[in-house]
Amino acid sequence: MSKTKHPDIDIKPDGHPNGHPSAENPDDLTGLHTGSIRHKAVGLPAIVSSFRHAIGEAGLTRGLKALAHVNQKGGYDCPSCAWPDPDDERSGFAEYCENGAKAIAEEATTKKLIPEFFQKHSVTELASLTDYHLGSQGRIAQPMYLPKDATHYQPISWDEAFSLIARHLNALSSPDEAVFYTSGRTSNEAAFLYQLFAREYGTNNLPDCSNMCHESSGVALGESLGLGKGSVTLDDLYQAEVIIIMGQNPGTNAPRMLTALQKAKHNGATIISVNPLPETGLMAFNNPQQVKGILGLATPLTDLYLPIKLNGDMALLQAIELLLWLEEEKAPGTVFDMDFIHQRTTGYEAFLQHLQQVSLPDLSEACGIPIADIGKAANIIKDKKKIIFCWAMGLTQHTNAVDSIKEIANLLLLKGSIGKPGAGTCPVRGHSNVQGDRTMGIWEKPTPKFLDSIEKVFGFQPPRKHGYDVVSAIRAMYEGRASVFFAMGGNFLSATPDTEYTAEALRRCRLTVQVSTKLNRSHLVHGEEALILPCLARSDRDFTGDREQFVSCENSMGVVQSSKGVLQPVSSHLLSEPAIVCHLAKATLKARPGATKVNWDAYLQDYDFIRDAIESTIPGFDHYNKRVREPGGFYLPNAPREGKFNTPDGKAQFNIASPATIALEPGQLMMMTIRSHDQFNTTIYGLDDRYRGVFNERRVIFLNQEDMHQQGLQPRDIVDIYNDYGGTRRIAHRFVVIPYPIPRQCAATYYPETNVLVPIDSVAQKSNTPVSKLILIRLQKSSTPLP
Repeated sequence: MSKTKHPDIDIKPDGHPNGHPSAENPDDLTGLHTGSIRHKAVGLPAIVSSFRHAIGEAGLTRGLKALAHVNQKGGYDCPSCAWPDPDDERSGFAEYCENGAKAIAEEATTKKLIPEFFQKHSVTELASLTDYHLGSQGRIAQPMYLPKDATHYQPISWDEAFSLIARHLNALSSPDEAVFYTSGRTSNEAAFLYQLFAREYGTNNLPDCSNMCHESSGVALGESLGLGKGSVTLDDLYQAEVIIIMGQNPGTNAPRMLTALQKAKHNGATIISVNPLPETGLMAFNNPQQVKGILGLATPLTDLYLPIKLNGDMALLQAIELLLWLEEEKAPGTVFDMDFIHQRTTGYEAFLQHLQQVSLPDLSEACGIPIADIGKAANIIKDKKKIIFCWAMGLTQHTNAVDSIKEIANLLLLKGSIGKPGAGTCPVRGHSNVQGDRTMGIWEKPTPKFLDSIEKVFGFQPPRKHGYDVVSAIRAMYEGRASVFFAMGGNFLSATPDTEYTAEALRRCRLTVQVSTKLNRSHLVHGEEALILPCLARSDRDFTGDREQFVSCENSMGVVQSSKGVLQPVSSHLLSEPAIVCHLAKATLKARPGATKVNWDAYLQDYDFIRDAIESTIPGFDHYNKRVREPGGFYLPNAPREGKFNTPDGKAQFNIASPATIALEPGQLMMMTIRSHDQFNTTIYGLDDRYRGVFNERRVIFLNQEDMHQQGLQPRDIVDIYNDYGGTRRIAHRFVVIPYPIPRQCAATYYPETNVLVPIDSVAQKSNTPVSKLILIRLQKSSTPLP
């Protein structure tokens, strides 16, 4: 069969064996090139990459305008990570990182997909493209509809689209048969309206991307310290004496964090990095905002690097705590902050009794770190009080993630390192407003207090029964308990576990709706009917209600600030996310008894009315419209930052847990999924991972050389990766073996290519987060040669 030509790409007919469009990336290898592992991050190569992407996609004038206003006071919030902006002066040259520039470039592109594109290319043909090529096609320019049994998307008017959704929603026998998913890029205003609509419609089925990333952090910090958010500010990082970074790769995932670490180092901080891979961004930093950084004069960052085994974090923390306790025994009152412990905490005696029973050699073996190196970490911490822990997915996506993060809280409580300058917790959030979405009420388990406030302000009774999180929503769709899926942003299929299971769940829906800016795989694996609703991007100007509007976002450290786009939208057929929700609510609720208690028309005219409603409903948003207009925004209340703990007894809670023991069978390995440097979440910007020395290929598996020898593998061999978890064979085909400095019996691969291996029922206790950082795998050598 002949191929259909499209500019810059070849689209070939392909599909799932069952006749469905493929749920996975094509397994074609693209031609691996390898280089040396970089030892310093950012610098001139990052500047060149940033400008190349922005100008290449948007042109010189539009690209420079987009870059000039990102993360500036009065500008727009970067659609990439949630790292906070400086409270004081911001760099006019580059207050963004390389991946932020790539995200902006994809938003600012002048390429757009018009009806002729979808008329030319079938869904099955588009599914033969990689995620990289799908995302690079351009902005979706108008609503598109895929009727039942159709092969091609076709244009549809906005009114027809909303009527179609309303008909499906109102035909359900229960509101709980609908699922309303949210991605972390959604603004505060859109998120608040979205949850308000879902609850007036009658369900708490509000899964979001938090369920897959920092849900474990929220649960752990909420139970230990009374608030499921971090407790530090940027200024605390600058004042810290010790910063401990666990399970995080800031050089790729939050590059602007490196500037804060550089400033902390300049002020005398010691940095301990705990990670299975020696990530470049943890080692040294060329600051592009400084002349010496451009010249290649790097700032060393990590003072002590601990190459931990997968899921060895709790064992390492307990080993450090044990050594600290031994020092405390030698000189009582000099290591632990006993005044803080007695006055502000509960459970210390039971915790200490547990700690005295653990074995240091056993803990050392469990974490893979020699006792001598654990001792170095303990000695660094021993005499310090200003201690900050930073962490990300390397901790949150394990079965025992909640207890591991509580162990961080335990160590900080022992040192009294909560609620004082330069000390506290710093979970580094991924998406730009994922924390704000939760603040706005995007949560399947709303508190009675929040629901009471909704009822008081809006006059309807919201549902009280807890709804579906991501994993339970997938199960509900698969089992037929939910049949309408609506996604406010994101790429649900590629972000979630157990790709083939999730794909079948989506296919069993009557209707799937995606609010999107660009093509992704979730548009191609769909229900009986499907809609794509194109929305304004963060960088686009918003003239909803015949006036220019702005939205707001909350960053990782609880700062709420305005975000106002500056670019002319690429199409006149785009709506803002708040407008989409308002139109959806009007179309759906007008047909129901009692219609609606909410003035959706007012919110369509002026977003100030949305912020007034938020102020009336959610604590901490007093004078919202005034304060959000102040340069830099405002901080939300944070009790742990003030040394206060909103727990049942008003005190911080020590937690008792034991490290997990993992017994591997012969030939088994522990695999974690990671990002390449050319991606953000499921968005693939390119095929290179220059810090790790991998170019023009994503289907790679990083292995310890001794494990390779034991399995009879050579560099650049091709293997299939598989597991049989729960009696189901899951296979990821054709990955190139790359030797890498990673602990024995550990492996790493990029996602979403290996999400197919993450079992749907392998989840973290309490948070129900998919366990993507420890997947038991086996390898089988392929006979297919490397191109």
